[in-house]
Amino acid sequence: MPKLIIVENPSHWRFNLEDVEVISPSRYIEGEDYPARGLKVINLCKSYQYQSLGYYVSLLAEARKHKVLPGVSTIQDLRFPSILREDSQDFDDLIQASFKGVTTDKVEFNIYFGSSNEEDLNPLAKQLFQYIQAPSLRATFTKRSKWVLQSIKPLSLGEVPEEDQSLLRSSAERYLLRKREVRPDKKKYDMAILVDPKDANPPSDEKAIQKFIKAGDQAGFNVELITRDDFDELIQYDALFIRETTYVNHYTFRFAKKAQSLGLTVIDDPESILKCTNKVYLNELLTANKILTPKSYVVSKENYKALSEKLPYPFILKQPDGAFSKGVFKIKDPEEYKKVCTEMFVKSELLIAQEFLPTTFDWRVGIIDGKPLYVCKYFMATEHWQIVNWNSEKQNREGDVEAVAVDNAPAGLIRTALKATALIGRSLYGVDMKEVDGKFYVIEINDNPNIDSGMEDKILKDKLYATIMDVFLNKIKAEK
Repeated sequence: MPKLIIVENPSHWRFNLEDVEVISPSRYIEGEDYPARGLKVINLCKSYQYQSLGYYVSLLAEARKHKVLPGVSTIQDLRFPSILREDSQDFDDLIQASFKGVTTDKVEFNIYFGSSNEEDLNPLAKQLFQYIQAPSLRATFTKRSKWVLQSIKPLSLGEVPEEDQSLLRSSAERYLLRKREVRPDKKKYDMAILVDPKDANPPSDEKAIQKFIKAGDQAGFNVELITRDDFDELIQYDALFIRETTYVNHYTFRFAKKAQSLGLTVIDDPESILKCTNKVYLNELLTANKILTPKSYVVSKENYKALSEKLPYPFILKQPDGAFSKGVFKIKDPEEYKKVCTEMFVKSELLIAQEFLPTTFDWRVGIIDGKPLYVCKYFMATEHWQIVNWNSEKQNREGDVEAVAVDNAPAGLIRTALKATALIGRSLYGVDMKEVDGKFYVIEINDNPNIDSGMEDKILKDKLYATIMDVFLNKIKAEK
């Protein structure tokens, strides 16, 4: 795919790369020669200030569905250094290790496409580039009780020292030459599947991931697995499929947001993650739209004592962002309620209390792009009230799973799942419901539902994976 490098003085820059054209901002802004969706653009303008030429290059690139570095969201992030300093806490161990043995209390260095002049700082430089994807950066760290990111800002070409010009050039060439630019089998689109190889309980097991790869290949995708270390690679792809447990204050959400800003088709999209991962929001949304749920109440430090007047014991108390049956407690008496509240309020100002509806199994309905995909019964773990017993010392902590053909599932179940997910979006969802006296109560909507080999795919088999890949393909084509 052709690539553009935008600089104020194109004649001063020559790159030893095929398919790379160096042009001026004005020529790019005119836009007549560069209409192709997915064109890769490296913006090396002198300034990214609001309403500068550099700002408009990135802004227009996003409007044209070009994949631009830096994106407008990155330019905006650089205006709020406190947010970037907070994000840097995610790799605090690397920061401390990088400056171990440094005797001064301040270090400043430049970063070019994830590389620096100092070999020892390259791991940190790469990590910073993953978080703040701008071609040239200047990072400043200071030490008080420990090393912290004091500031990070973009470097204009005029600020790049003469001795760093060759590093900038070689780093840009290396960035543009990465292997993901090569499509040996001439597939039309590239897809990244985000996974965590260290996760003991991922949303999809290894066999299911391989089935996704096979289905993607058959649909016309080059499919590659990526991890949290590949944030800066997103610009190379057309689609991102997140197969990790998602949270808002987490790198999975940043991956989703970045991919969406680059014009990728994303499942799970950031809006779905934001809405589904918070049970306080879901409770309000479902209640406001008259979706049947167990009696539920938002609990705060101010009102928690009054809950006993509204809900009888036992009831369920939930952390707003819990996942995989974690952060969920069955409260049996006032003493336990007070103890658990004290512990949970440390993490969140609000909790969700929910009526306890005992059933032998929970329904799970998988929805993709507004259509039912699969139906399962998740049975409770042995001698437990949840489908997973995390306190069990037995190897098998989970209850049985029974797949049900969509056509054989209760019509009310499917109807409720479709109505509930329509409030969220048209991504991939798993709706958990309890059936009591023929009525279906929505417990929660999951943005990142389990799809494991031999379980959720038991009815459709390979067609389940093909259906999801077809949704990706259709969404990409609809954007063209």
